[in-house]
Amino acid sequence: MDVMKRYFICIALFFALFNSACDKDFLNRRPEDATTSDVFFETPDQMRTYINTFYNSGMFPKYANHGSDFDSDNQVTGTANQRLQGTRTIATTGTIGFTNVRRINFFFDNYRRVEANHALDAYQQYLGEAYFFRGLIYFDLMQSYGDMQILTKELTTDSPELYSPRDPRNAVADFIIGQLDSAAMYLTADKTSGAGRINRWIALLIQSRVALYEGSWEKYHAGTPFGVTNPDPDKYFAKAAEAAEELIDAGVYSVYSTGNPKSDYRALFAQLDFSTNSEVMFWRKYDNNLTQGDGDFTNDRFFRMETPSNKSITKQLADAYLCADGRPISGNALFGGYNTLASEAENRDPRFYQTIATPDQIWKIDENSDTTYWSEAYDQLNSRADLNAPSGYIIQKGYNPNLVYHVQQYEESPGLIYRYAEALLNFAEAKAELGTLTQDDIDKSIKPLRDRVGMPDLLLDDIATDPNWNFPTLSPVINEIRRERRVELAAEGFRWNDIARWAAADELIVGTRPKGFMASQVAKNPFPIDDDGFLDPLKNALPSGYGFKLDRDYLNSIPISEIVLNDNLTQNPGWQ
Repeated sequence: MDVMKRYFICIALFFALFNSACDKDFLNRRPEDATTSDVFFETPDQMRTYINTFYNSGMFPKYANHGSDFDSDNQVTGTANQRLQGTRTIATTGTIGFTNVRRINFFFDNYRRVEANHALDAYQQYLGEAYFFRGLIYFDLMQSYGDMQILTKELTTDSPELYSPRDPRNAVADFIIGQLDSAAMYLTADKTSGAGRINRWIALLIQSRVALYEGSWEKYHAGTPFGVTNPDPDKYFAKAAEAAEELIDAGVYSVYSTGNPKSDYRALFAQLDFSTNSEVMFWRKYDNNLTQGDGDFTNDRFFRMETPSNKSITKQLADAYLCADGRPISGNALFGGYNTLASEAENRDPRFYQTIATPDQIWKIDENSDTTYWSEAYDQLNSRADLNAPSGYIIQKGYNPNLVYHVQQYEESPGLIYRYAEALLNFAEAKAELGTLTQDDIDKSIKPLRDRVGMPDLLLDDIATDPNWNFPTLSPVINEIRRERRVELAAEGFRWNDIARWAAADELIVGTRPKGFMASQVAKNPFPIDDDGFLDPLKNALPSGYGFKLDRDYLNSIPISEIVLNDNLTQNPGWQ
């Protein structure tokens, strides 16, 4: 790991600082200075400046709500994902990524000198942020590698911890949850604009995410090479439910809705500013007056979404959307069939056509307010490279058709990173896994999401059987909550982590191929077609379907170079 001896040759560590004259804009500022520990951490302002670097060090994605499920069964490009295909090879060189661990531990080793001259309330926000980031850093490591060394201080070349074994993943999970408990204790409870500093409620959201992840992992990977010794999934499910419920009951956030079920879901993700949005908890603001030319802040989301450019949503996701009566499409008279995309979208959960573009939707509005409908591009689909859509289903979630906002490289479209809807879904799933879910629980979690789009309530005593449930051995309510999660969070980067924690690659990935809509809908088509007439873009590349290795591919390999440096490190299952 990059905490190894070769990283401690330098006497002083230098870290980037942000110009933090205005807190609300620090996400948009560039590093302008550097410092060493002997002259730093004497004032709360110095603590804040140091912590600002974590907001802009890859900890948050540019825009989490734009087409980021390509490593799952939700989205597909023209080439197979290597993890899903099972073709990754063991890493021979490289590091696991402990740079951020070292950086955050530097903070904890040095911040206490501020205590001598300042009261806690002058710096507790920054202390809370440090705990939050250490938890987030370790959660990323745990998701990638499972077991992980828990390091809480900056190491030297003589530190024995350099050569310690990895700690068990459940110990890592407990450590992360503890860090987030501390974060929640110190962080402000104010809602803020969401583009400034994190708050207590964000810590609880991530705590519910971590606990739900570990509880699911321990339950569904039990008895496999990825299981833990003495698993206790209910402990984590209970913590997930507790953290999410505290956030829900606080009433600080609510599901965004203007009362228009036909457009509110789509409108949420296409907004230009989330400062007053009731649902958005944290977002990245782009301001060219502050960030133009900064590589970390280059942004052109709307511009890139004008054409599919070989990226599309799968039939598997499209089929998951219920009909307008709250029942599955299988055997449902409301389902319009697959002959056209318009008929497929008819009488469906409105999130279908607010996520997937349909021909009747406005696609471009120019500076003269002249409009272009998606049907004009739809008729040409797959006729040129930028219009190639392997599945035919084009994502519109997160897209704004006003061309004035489409700017290559220097676009100011915001990045939505955390939203309240996740807390609602985490709560419902955790309670269902505990076996304690009630109708009242559903009404405080799933109902607001369905109300936004005008869908019928989910009723515990009236769940329609779906012959195409992904998980037929699990209870109907867990199947439906997982469906709700898939639909609500589609293309926001959750799906692979859900598949991993549910140990669901055998049901969803192995031997499958991503499919598309009825190929006859497009005049020109460079992609293969299956026996039923649906687009089958990876048919030739994956004649037997994805080759995901169930005993290996849920975790990444430990680079061999790291094991050579520390013979107490063990390789992850299947990579030996």
